[in-house]
Amino acid sequence: DNLKYLLGFAVGGLLGDVFLHLLPETYQQMADSGEEGGLGRVGVAVLTGILTFLVLEKVLEMSNPETNEEAREKENKKIVGYLNLFANCTDNLLHGLAVGTSFLSSFRLGVTTTAAILLHEIPHEFGDFAILLKSGFDRWEAAKAQISTALVGLLGALLALAFESSNDLETLLMYILPFTAGGFLNIALVSLVPELMQEKRPGPALGQFLCLIGGIVAMSLLTMI
Repeated sequence: DNLKYLLGFAVGGLLGDVFLHLLPETYQQMADSGEEGGLGRVGVAVLTGILTFLVLEKVLEMSNPETNEEAREKENKKIVGYLNLFANCTDNLLHGLAVGTSFLSSFRLGVTTTAAILLHEIPHEFGDFAILLKSGFDRWEAAKAQISTALVGLLGALLALAFESSNDLETLLMYILPFTAGGFLNIALVSLVPELMQEKRPGPALGQFLCLIGGIVAMSLLTMI
């Protein structure tokens, strides 16, 4: 039951991240670039993210060589965790790009951006940890996996330094941001919400819904920083 409350918070955090952070930032990038037809491309990128994660999940399930039914089900359960780690890698890549470009502008802006991203990650990491535990990871495995995905942020910072102009970076962000949003939507609505919907007791169901709202509120408050 306690894990399901954390999963409710994770769903809210993912939905809040998509609709209050990733998509608004995508539209801002599009408006700043003045690119025509950008709305359609954003929609295509979101759909691509959703469908990519759907296909990846199905391919990983079908390619599992395990013949023992119980062991196969246990291994397939981890797939959602792996997909969430993949989505986190793209999200952390974006954070690294943001940190790298802000430090190129000024040291003070870089420090401010880094602090804002770290605060943004606190509720997100709680949710991710719950998703990994639900997927069959033990606590140590989950912690190691999250640290590994955080290292992708360093790659993002290096990529930001490699770009010759901010226009190149903006073009890249216009595709990565909505793709990541699509991945988070798939994990939240396809993989996690159905499990929460299995709860038939009114009290725990209400508690899980309030945790979901809490995740959205947490992400909403962090967008104000």
